[in-house]
Amino acid sequence: MTYGIDTDFLVAVEVVEHPFHANANAVLDELLQAGNDLALAPQILAEFIHVVTDSRRLPKPLSMEKAIDRAEGWWNAREVVRVYPAGAVAEDFLKWMRQHQLGRKRLLDTLLASTLQNAGVRKLITNNEADFRVFGCFEIVIYSAG
Repeated sequence: MTYGIDTDFLVAVEVVEHPFHANANAVLDELLQAGNDLALAPQILAEFIHVVTDSRRLPKPLSMEKAIDRAEGWWNAREVVRVYPAGAVAEDFLKWMRQHQLGRKRLLDTLLASTLQNAGVRKLITNNEADFRVFGCFEIVIYSAG
């Protein structure tokens, strides 16, 4: 099975001080031990780097170089299936933005949802359940519950 990953999950796995770090790692270990893959879109890497280098969000932000190294490590991991915004992604993204009357703070999540859905991914790891439930096409895996 392939599980899509949201930026918040990637941040929680990589940032030791994150309140859900242990839970995220437990979910990651369980999925990988069961032979699952992780779907990763390029836009998640950009958002990940943005978040982990931000001193307003993290007490110990990563340097840009370290953040890029970590993102590259994920992108090249054997368990990662790369998914790209192709095909009907733009059309679905625009349709969902209009249909669900979403605002500017929902752009990246909606583009991710469209990218994953068009790649055939039906499971998504995130703690932002409400942001993705609206699309009606994912089984959401929440990692904060441990």
